[in-house]
Amino acid sequence: MLSNFCSRSQIARGFAVALVLLVVIGTFGAVLAEAKKPKKQKQPPPEDLPGKLDYYSWQLRGLHLDESGPRSLEIQNLMLDHLKSWIADRTPTGVDVRRELENIFIKVRYPINCKPAAFAEPWKGTLLIGAGYSLGWTDIDRVNTVALFENREGKTHLAAVTNFIPRADVRYEFVKVPGIDDFRFFVYGFKLGKSHPRLAAVLYSYDGQMLKSLWQIDDVYDGKMTVEGDQVVVRFLKEDEYIREVAHRRKPPRYEATYKIAPQGLELQTQHEIPF
Repeated sequence: MLSNFCSRSQIARGFAVALVLLVVIGTFGAVLAEAKKPKKQKQPPPEDLPGKLDYYSWQLRGLHLDESGPRSLEIQNLMLDHLKSWIADRTPTGVDVRRELENIFIKVRYPINCKPAAFAEPWKGTLLIGAGYSLGWTDIDRVNTVALFENREGKTHLAAVTNFIPRADVRYEFVKVPGIDDFRFFVYGFKLGKSHPRLAAVLYSYDGQMLKSLWQIDDVYDGKMTVEGDQVVVRFLKEDEYIREVAHRRKPPRYEATYKIAPQGLELQTQHEIPF
């Protein structure tokens, strides 16, 4: 009886060993077969510019803003190379430039989005042309570029390139004040990701040689900006105060800051509370 038990036990152990061997052999065979398969080749970018811009924009998905530099720079360079060639012998309107930007970014697909913004403004016998866009792959992560071109006697060349405050879209407001000799304009926009959009704005100056920043604000909670003559008015909420007052079912105060346009930039004149 004991011998029968030992025999059955030996058979069971032998069966288990055989089963393990079969699993190991099967797994090894599957790994070997997978290794022999030709590796899938990474698809090269398309030949056409809209296809290339879509190809590189698509690679921004899943990247943190801090990791997006190489791809966003590649997109910026493709855009600039095209615009420099396209605009060289033209005197376009702002609408013409915006449409050209829309055409080259036409293949960009959701969740990627691109919002072009352009202008054409006279200055000292020339035409200054702005070509900008914001490129986003989430509601929060966005990069932007603004290129300034100068047109004279039917010929246009690139004068300057700047990257406005990250995560904001691109809009323009122009400053025309007697006694200000350089060309001044605001690039401003709004950041998403909180209960209220946050205003970001930079005042730029172009003197015919160099584009530089004279003043900026960032992350202005529910901020709204208006330019009236030589004054700039910014209305805003204080985020912590707003959250606290709303939690207690009270109307939070709103604030208004008034700036005067000065040779060196903007000078704060007053800041006070206004009714909500």
